[in-house]
Amino acid sequence: MTMQQRLDRWEARAEWPLATVAAVFLAAYSVNVLAQPQGLARWAIHAVSLLTWAAFTADYAARLYLADDRKRWFRTHLIDLAVVVLPLLRPLRLLRLIVLIGALQKAIGHAIRGRVVLYTISGAIMLVYVSSLAVLQTERGAPGAHITNFGDAVWWAITTITTVGYGDMYPVTTTGRVIAALLMIGGISLVGSITATIASWIVQHVSTEESANAAATASHINELRAEIALLREELRRAPVIEASGTDHRP
Repeated sequence: MTMQQRLDRWEARAEWPLATVAAVFLAAYSVNVLAQPQGLARWAIHAVSLLTWAAFTADYAARLYLADDRKRWFRTHLIDLAVVVLPLLRPLRLLRLIVLIGALQKAIGHAIRGRVVLYTISGAIMLVYVSSLAVLQTERGAPGAHITNFGDAVWWAITTITTVGYGDMYPVTTTGRVIAALLMIGGISLVGSITATIASWIVQHVSTEESANAAATASHINELRAEIALLREELRRAPVIEASGTDHRP
């Protein structure tokens, strides 16, 4: 078995466990931001977060080790490294939950409308929820902050991802502005992906119909040619039959 095959097998086997770890991280992150636990509960949440970080770190190290070209793999997976190293990007671990979206897609079916609706709803909810938690954790308690509770954070995230931007709420910290920029980029990317998927489906659908129509037209033309050839053959044979006929009248 080659290293690439081992890497593919590792990624296939680790997909669901890492999605579960991401779900656990989401739960712990939500409790930490919304409930702000103290004492033993705070240490327990912190321990859970460390365990999930260790799991994603181990996955990153395993994939780097199993890659055929480690240097190339490292260069093409810098975001994975940033998610592991940078505390600001740790909510991006929740992208592992995309495998759950894939499972829902299988349950719904492979219809293009089902995929687009599923990706739109799940992607938007995930972006809004995680960004709301992240910006609330960053902005809450900052001098002159406008986002001080979860409701305000959700409203800000919705207006930001839709690029409406009423301006009534905005982050005042540098980290909050970075989160806002990432949210805007994520929203634009989400809309672009959906638009590209629909456009690709339309082009493929039209191309398939044109191919089917072209095949049907070619079949009809071949049938007409065969009929014309048959008629020509009958016309060539008709005078010969009359000429060779014998009159037996008395």
